[in-house]
Amino acid sequence: MTVDFETPLTLPCGAVIENRFGKSAMTEGLADPDNCASEELIHLYGQWSDGGCGLLISGNVFVDRRYLERPGNVAVDNNGGLDKLAAFAEAGKRSGNHFWMQISHAGRASPALCCEQPVAPSAIPLELPAEHFHAPRAMEHDEIVGVIDRYEITAEAAKDAGFTGVQIHSAHGNLLSEFLSPRTNKRDDQWGGALENRASLLLQIFDRVRKVVGPDYPISVKLNAADFQKGGFSHEESLTVARWLAERGVDLLEVSGGNFEQPVPVLGAKMPSSGGFVRESTIKREAYFMQYAEDARRTVQCPLMITGGFRTRAGMAAALDAKVLDIIGLGRPLCTDAHAVTKLLNGDIEVFPDYENRLDPVTPDQLGPDAGADDALAANFFGYLGWFCLNLQAIARGEKPNTSMTMLEAAMAYVEGEQATAARWHSVWPGT
Repeated sequence: MTVDFETPLTLPCGAVIENRFGKSAMTEGLADPDNCASEELIHLYGQWSDGGCGLLISGNVFVDRRYLERPGNVAVDNNGGLDKLAAFAEAGKRSGNHFWMQISHAGRASPALCCEQPVAPSAIPLELPAEHFHAPRAMEHDEIVGVIDRYEITAEAAKDAGFTGVQIHSAHGNLLSEFLSPRTNKRDDQWGGALENRASLLLQIFDRVRKVVGPDYPISVKLNAADFQKGGFSHEESLTVARWLAERGVDLLEVSGGNFEQPVPVLGAKMPSSGGFVRESTIKREAYFMQYAEDARRTVQCPLMITGGFRTRAGMAAALDAKVLDIIGLGRPLCTDAHAVTKLLNGDIEVFPDYENRLDPVTPDQLGPDAGADDALAANFFGYLGWFCLNLQAIARGEKPNTSMTMLEAAMAYVEGEQATAARWHSVWPGT
């Protein structure tokens, strides 16, 4: 069968996604101080629902309010707001598309701005400045079991609120990703060592979530193709975990890569810290993780969503035609134009905007006479992340995105905004 952009996709659970475009999870930072969905968040996802994707996946919703990725995250942790959660779900599916909740735990990647001491499989700190990320402590066995309970509770809340599916986030250096990686998981108990032990937390969470949501409710997993770090979670290990998930009946496997120390999905192929992992042939065909998809297709038959790098109609059509993926995952193009997919489907555009290739990196001399290369790298990290986040927040407020913003302007505005959000959050929650 010939597959094009508007060919519906039937998932193993029986649910049908109306086309082959999926909005990947992106951190929004738009929750209220109680970590509940806000009116801005509801407005944003209403716009994205009208924008043409057959599938939307929310930014991470956290199972434990103590360990967030940023103070503006949504959480489901006895913090109320279930009516707001339902309104969020309704807005995100109002045009008939699927809207899935991404469920997450930040682990050691919970920043100092909102966590005094994060947790991790082992007490191994991030190789980043200590003022931004405090050293974690190793989790006790009972705490790990408690995380499984929390994922179950949040998945059940997602279904009750009206989300049409869930995604278990096990990529980008969050807690489940940390358990998978031998670089961050040095445990010698049932949760560490061999891959089947390191993957046990993810697999037990999947089984528990399946039990609570039932056989006909979509469950996706977001998985790193690799960590792109020496001694980390490897390409071969990722393929093995993918096979185990497929055997359990995962409905959609989304492939990404990297983590906070090797921020491939944030900085992309052109930034120095990406380590040069992206092959020239992959760049030419746009998608960063197509090689993994080709290998995975030989290993598993579950639906695959590949996120990262897609920009042209021709490149996306070729990827679908190759039958190595089922959903085109999109992120940055939707930060400046919520309706970009509709425009492409209608033939109004042939190429999504690639602002990531138009931003000039911050240099040390822009930061002052005492600034060095590390300062510039931090500014570029926050500037790159902030540029897209600030523009999706503008859409959430009903404003026009500012596509003329520089990297330095974005870094300064983003950090200032995070500090203000953290101050409001700390003022209302006694747990911090």
